[in-house]
Amino acid sequence: MSQETISITLAPREVVGKGLNKLRREGNVPAVIHDHGKPSIVVVGPHLDILKTYQKAGKNHPIEVKVDSRTYTTLIKDITLHPKNQLITHVVFNAVRANEKVTAEVPVHSKLAEENKSTTAERAGLIVLHNAETVEVEALPKDLPTVLEFDGEKLVEVGDNATVADLVVPKGVTVKTDENTTLATVFEPSALAAANDAAGGDAEPGDEENVEAEHESTAEEDTQEDEQRPGGKKEFEDKEQGHNPTKQ
Repeated sequence: MSQETISITLAPREVVGKGLNKLRREGNVPAVIHDHGKPSIVVVGPHLDILKTYQKAGKNHPIEVKVDSRTYTTLIKDITLHPKNQLITHVVFNAVRANEKVTAEVPVHSKLAEENKSTTAERAGLIVLHNAETVEVEALPKDLPTVLEFDGEKLVEVGDNATVADLVVPKGVTVKTDENTTLATVFEPSALAAANDAAGGDAEPGDEENVEAEHESTAEEDTQEDEQRPGGKKEFEDKEQGHNPTKQ
């Protein structure tokens, strides 16, 4: 569990509506802080600063957000990415209290023996497909884990799997994701290839354009009205689930 203090300084934001696009073109990211049912605080900060903060904190590490003379302890609730260039276009911070439990998404990894860089199944030429990258947990902000692990050495033969119930969970942390949710499964390469071919058999040229159109970002001109709602009743969704900005 990381004890590092992560902080970022953001500026109050008066620009709204169509002006948000100009902010983004100038290398800034509009954001909002939802503070326990109080009026939302609209802010802005440099894209690079916000990107680095997200890379360090993810959605499960408290962030000290400084705005003028005030400091808010927050978690990143939602982050919106542009569908084409993957730049961050909007961030929602939720203010949290040190003595109140919060929910957060925590990454899950397979734990292997120090001498091994892969599971027994992978060393035997099988494929381990990871079905989930995160789980939802509940804990006090100080107790939020950086990552949760399961024993990767149990993945040996075709059909072996790891579920949420296999995670090693520290004291003070409750996993909210169903314990039967599969995290990783062992497959025979040929069987997995056949399944992929079957799933893609109906695809036709040009279909990728339809997919892109359906995932256009909505965090452009009309975010301000939703930001004004007390307590953040309207939340922003990550338009590219599973994307990791650290790879930019």
